[in-house]
Parts: sequence; structure tokens; C-alpha cells
Amino acid sequence: MILTLPWPPSVNSYWRHPSRGPLAGRHLISEAGRLYRTSVWALAPRRAVLTGRLSVVIEAYPPDRRARDIDNLPKAPLDALTHAGVWTDDSQIDKLTIERCAVVKGGRLDITIEIIADVCKSPQFHSIQEHP
Repeated sequence: MILTLPWPPSVNSYWRHPSRGPLAGRHLISEAGRLYRTSVWALAPRRAVLTGRLSVVIEAYPPDRRARDIDNLPKAPLDALTHAGVWTDDSQIDKLTIERCAVVKGGRLDITIEIIADVCKSPQFHSIQEHP
């Protein structure tokens, strides 16, 4: 499955943290975050929910040349895809690749999602042996 999504709000603007009132101390999705989720929901395919283990590749086309931490990028789109019902939960993702691409006006994300077999068939941990 290949999807093209709008550029997401930053992690800092996706969440809000009220310090007063009945919602004080809670982590809530901001208005910008809710608008983003709605736009992703509108773009998501209306078919069966993906099940099983998943690989996700995000090709990120930023809207400008500002410095951004690429590791902050996937939270909003992955949560929005969960909300849109593309998969049951983003914990299904075993392989996640993020590539920074050329700047494009407005920015966008090209996301490729594939069902995969277990990435690590038999995890084995090897200790480093010291030689005498």
C-alpha cells in the first residue's frame, strides 16, 4: 500500500499539555493534531485493516530547509494512520525506515506499507568473547 500524506505538525505542536482546569496534567492531541488526523483519515483507503507484522517506509519531503530531527517525524502520521484504521495499532510495525528527500512546496510524506514475515526469525544474542 502506498499513501501520500500531508506534512505533519511537529511533535511539539501535535500534543498539548494543559496545566490548569479539569484536563490539567493530561496529554491531549492539539487542534493542529486533530486537523492532521482528520486529513489523514480522509486520504486513507477504505478497505480491510492490515493485520500481521508490518514494514513502513516514509519518504519525507519537507516544506522548507529548516533543520528538523528526522526521528521526531513519524509519531503524528503513524498515530493518524492508526486512527484512520489502516492497521490495528502501530505496534505492528517491526521495520521503520525514514528517508529525508528534496524540499517540496507544502511538504509531503510518501508512505509505503507492506505486510512482512517476522524480521528477526530467531533472535540470538552473542557475547563478545575475550581472547586470552
